[in-house]
Amino acid sequence: MDVSQRRSLERTALEVRKDVVRMIGVARSGYLGSSLSAVDILVFMYRRLLNVLPEDPRMHDRDRMVLGKGHACPALYAVLAERGFFDRKELWNFRRLGSMLQGHPEMLRTPGIDAPGGSLGMGLGLSNGIALALRLDGVGSRVFCLLGEDELQEGSVWESAMQTSCLGLGNVTAVVDMNGKVASARKIQPVMDKFGSFGWRTVHADGHDMEDLERAFSFAASDPVPCVILAETLSGKGFSMAEKDLIGASMPLDREMMEQALRELESGTKSLDREEEL
Repeated sequence: MDVSQRRSLERTALEVRKDVVRMIGVARSGYLGSSLSAVDILVFMYRRLLNVLPEDPRMHDRDRMVLGKGHACPALYAVLAERGFFDRKELWNFRRLGSMLQGHPEMLRTPGIDAPGGSLGMGLGLSNGIALALRLDGVGSRVFCLLGEDELQEGSVWESAMQTSCLGLGNVTAVVDMNGKVASARKIQPVMDKFGSFGWRTVHADGHDMEDLERAFSFAASDPVPCVILAETLSGKGFSMAEKDLIGASMPLDREMMEQALRELESGTKSLDREEEL
């Protein structure tokens, strides 16, 4: 990846973060921290990795993306709109009754959504089912599942991880958004050792570094064995109040907070502009 490609991805991620803030601010509802932490991962996947066509969202041999942490759907919706799956103006109807963009993904309602999202812990099992269906159809597409760190407390994740390996589903790649938002009641570490014991290849990555994400996804594709990428991220990335955990998980953004977040993100855009001038 050259410098211009990296900067383009970083600029896209900043614009997507602005849209996530606007969506949640307008709706007065939504999970800001979890959405912002996943933006860079999703931008990289939809801009550099996935074989998808916005003009044909149901293309049979497309790659599939399953959002296990369904409450982070504002990030996915904003990326899909940026990629051209639907008109960006739909973002401002987030969580409205009858809107195509509900509080969790719905594949029959929203172009670009490959699986429903709801209760935590279901995403990897759905990914296994999709991968099996692709195998039966003789289609070599890949299946990616974005999980939340807290989601790893669900037993169904580990049952599914065992099945992925046992069934030899080498076209499945899991990405765990390790944003530090884990309930203190249960300890999930060492995550890498746990996935490894189930027969998965494992790799760490900086979830906010486009070049490091490219390295990790290249490693995942280098061997036909299930692979998990543990992406270290920061909850609320880009907005200081969210990064410092001063905003609750689903606390609504008032106008003042929304405007502050947009100012901070705009300063990031200006920093990129200065880099390009040098």
